[in-house]
Amino acid sequence: MTAIDKALGISPQVLALRAQRMNLLSSNIANANTPGYKARDIDFAATMRQVEVSQGRVERTHSAHIALSGSGEQPDALYRVPAEVSPDGNSVDSAMEHQAFMENALRYQASIQLLDSRIKGIRNAIKGDS
Repeated sequence: MTAIDKALGISPQVLALRAQRMNLLSSNIANANTPGYKARDIDFAATMRQVEVSQGRVERTHSAHIALSGSGEQPDALYRVPAEVSPDGNSVDSAMEHQAFMENALRYQASIQLLDSRIKGIRNAIKGDS
């Protein structure tokens, strides 16, 4: 791991994962009326734990612990368990998908701002600015 990677932390992976989740959620919304379409999402928390493990930040403390699936590069897309499936087999709950999309969009924006501030801090350190 390079010094710049250490300085940025997991911010780039968080941003990429948020973008991938946004694509899945927008696909769910776009297919709300597609017969047989099954809503998908990623387990953001589990995928972030996997990223931390891969970067050596978290380790399995016991051999009986369950290994995490997915990776920061390509998280596992999981099918949602719907509260109700429409008669045509579609499992998209439009209200829930819109809410999840908006929450993820806000967190995506916060991730961009955090990464931007880290980059500015690194740039100022290189220039010698205070």
